[in-house]
Amino acid sequence: MDQSSKYGQLRRFIKKFERLIIAFSGGIDSTLLLKVAHDVLGDGVLAVTADSPSVPRNELKEAQRLAESIGARHLIIQTDEMQNQSYLKNPVNRCYFCKTELYSKLAEVARREKFHFIANGTNLDDLGDYRPGLQAAEEFQVLSPLKEARLTKAEVRLLAKKINLKIWDKPASPCLSSRIPYGSSVTAEKLAMIEAAEKFLKSLSIRDLRVRHFGPKARIEVTKKGLVLIEENFHEISAKFRSFGFEEIDLAEFKSGSLNVGLGLDVQTAN
Repeated sequence: MDQSSKYGQLRRFIKKFERLIIAFSGGIDSTLLLKVAHDVLGDGVLAVTADSPSVPRNELKEAQRLAESIGARHLIIQTDEMQNQSYLKNPVNRCYFCKTELYSKLAEVARREKFHFIANGTNLDDLGDYRPGLQAAEEFQVLSPLKEARLTKAEVRLLAKKINLKIWDKPASPCLSSRIPYGSSVTAEKLAMIEAAEKFLKSLSIRDLRVRHFGPKARIEVTKKGLVLIEENFHEISAKFRSFGFEEIDLAEFKSGSLNVGLGLDVQTAN
């Protein structure tokens, strides 16, 4: 099935639902879904974004901007995964507890706002990754229209570009907790350190990056292009990272899901 056919299938699938809540992170998948759903259903769509210490402030602001540019009604809700000890212990299925919290809060919004269906931005490629959050989606009967239309990540980006979404090539930006190695507890302090470090590096025009939290040591993962910028600004970066609470810096090649290496998991996740 070609891209145009999949786009038509996506629209037809969405049209089955008069009122639909979109779990909206501001990433490319949920943004494409929100745009198409709003085109099809208009005011029958409600975008809902979760806010918690694991969400970078700049991502929250961008989600607000994107929803406004699409013209969709948008709510920001607080989620409380940081109150769940199972989440804070940071097991390999941490995302399950996060998504369970998210979908339970979305279900509350759905009841209050009289919506009967919730949808997420899961695409076809996600099914081949290690994503324990998919179990939570199944338990809450969350719809995945992009998956139903058989859209891969690459096709999502191409389709987003075709319909003039400016963030069509936006890098994946999973939650800040994904930067903490499994088994090392998630704390608000660690999340704040990671957010400050990544925000600073992005101010240096480093686009694809992760700052992994290994206690006093930060492991900066960047592309080869980013490595050049790191080397050019290393003294300034070192001073800034010390002010954030890191004592050491390691450099490594950027690879999504690198913390899954050694667990026998697919490293092509968005972590």
